[in-house]
Amino acid sequence: MSTAHEIVPLFATPLVTVEVPEAAALNTDLRRVIEQREQTQPSTRHSNQGGWQSSWDMDRWGGVPAIKLLAIGRNLANHVTTDRKGTPGNGPHPGYAVTWTANMWANVNRNGHGNEFHSHPGAFWSGVYYVDDGGIASDESLGGELEFMDPRGPLPAMFAPHLAVAMPGGLGAGATERVRPKAGRLVMFPSWLMHQVRPYHGTATRISIAFNLTV
Repeated sequence: MSTAHEIVPLFATPLVTVEVPEAAALNTDLRRVIEQREQTQPSTRHSNQGGWQSSWDMDRWGGVPAIKLLAIGRNLANHVTTDRKGTPGNGPHPGYAVTWTANMWANVNRNGHGNEFHSHPGAFWSGVYYVDDGGIASDESLGGELEFMDPRGPLPAMFAPHLAVAMPGGLGAGATERVRPKAGRLVMFPSWLMHQVRPYHGTATRISIAFNLTV
């Protein structure tokens, strides 16, 4: 006879995803300004392995669509952030409000391009928005996924690597988890979480926008 039990995901790492409404029109405008910028400005070099990455001031050169996307990111951050008492940042609380300082940049990846594992020091939330998934959403063999590293490292799997925990997120202990790009999808995560972009193996163009939010 089994007894009632509860599994609490203690010390869980949040991963926030949202499908942005009316993304098709927004993506058309974002793609236009990004392609224009790529033609006139050289790529920066950070974690990117190939591809083109803009300067980190897209909110200045990206025009209205960039500002609109950043506002969506800030609004989402307000809905998933509280103070240490649990008071939400978007709720009524005299003297408490989060003013997010941001930077953002565009990424254009073609065949063979990706990003090595890295984090974003100095920020609280980081986000990735997909302007064009390069066909990955309908064909997973193209790669190009956003891959997150378990912050516990291999520890959960050291003693019994063949076992897992019967709970959501309990199967990949000590490994990595992947998120497939989809045009119009916004993914947000703690900036300390190590992540990479796996190499893209398509013939189209994979376009994304990344941003950091700090206080």
